[in-house]
Amino acid sequence: MAENDQERTERPTGRRIEEARQEGRVPRSAELNAAAVLLVAAGSLHFLGGSLGATLFDITKSGLSIAPAQAVDPGLALSTAGTELVRALMACAPVFGLTLLAALLAPFAVGGWNLSFEALVPDFTRLDPIQGFGRFFSARGAVELGKAFAKFLVVAAVAVAVLHKQSAQLLALGAAPLHAGIAQAASLASNALLAVSGGLVLIAAVDVPWQLYQYTETLKMSRDEIRQELKQTEGAPEVRGRIRRAQREIAKRRMMHDVPKADVVVVNPTHFAVALRYDEKRMRAPLVVAKGADLVAARIREIATEHSVPIFDAPPLARALFHSVEIGSEIPTTLYVSVAQVLTYIYQLRTARTSGARPPEPPAIDPGIDATRH
Repeated sequence: MAENDQERTERPTGRRIEEARQEGRVPRSAELNAAAVLLVAAGSLHFLGGSLGATLFDITKSGLSIAPAQAVDPGLALSTAGTELVRALMACAPVFGLTLLAALLAPFAVGGWNLSFEALVPDFTRLDPIQGFGRFFSARGAVELGKAFAKFLVVAAVAVAVLHKQSAQLLALGAAPLHAGIAQAASLASNALLAVSGGLVLIAAVDVPWQLYQYTETLKMSRDEIRQELKQTEGAPEVRGRIRRAQREIAKRRMMHDVPKADVVVVNPTHFAVALRYDEKRMRAPLVVAKGADLVAARIREIATEHSVPIFDAPPLARALFHSVEIGSEIPTTLYVSVAQVLTYIYQLRTARTSGARPPEPPAIDPGIDATRH
């Protein structure tokens, strides 16, 4: 049993995952990041490659088309080079911007963004060559080596297939006009990148579930660790027991404080006592403001007597109310008629006492078989 308690077989708790995030440990997929960046770059070149190539060609032509006098002027040469460089960067800015956006958003898909200063603390144990060789020859190292080899095979196969398919177009670039050749080259490059990034997407589709599985496995907990965490978050069982007892005492005092506000206390006559209150202007149905059995029931009757709250003896109804209604809750519809008979009798009794008339006869209360089946 002790060995089972030490085995990490349980899924990590929310606190364990949050602590791992604070340490900078979140699931990540390098394959997904690479695929996203390359896919966005290829798509950008596919749609913007023609205009980008033409713009860069014009910049190059303009930079090389200078007068001999300007070529020997160092200040003018540097100024011209700086101007053309800014133009080139502005032309490439959409591709760079979209690629940067993909690099920032790709990690959000697996693990989300996470800023941890603990991850910036130097860990010199990573410099241990023995541990390094151990990680290299571990099962995780073997998986990473297999992934790298699989990536190489996929990328190589896609590259060979693309080059074979586009070989005639590549050879024809030498004979094409310059402007048309640049546009064609950009199109061929974007198509090749799209094909390669498609292969990386397939690898990422396998790598992402694997990384999530590995992350969960590394954070798994033993039963003893879960018990220790429960003690830290909720306290020891003895402390929780004292807290619950204190809460019950507070609830009991609050309940006793509400007894004088009740309209009637239904009793059994000694085992159960249930205090009811009803305000037709603010309540849909009567509420149970206090209830108890044995000693608590005796205290409820005592407080009711001290504050002149009527006590009505109806054992079946008292049992039904005690077992079926929580304190502060409305009575169930199955007891509406019975409780209405009691409250009507109490109101009539008050009126008779005020007017000096003859008090009414107590009604015979029958809450029904279903209501008393407890």
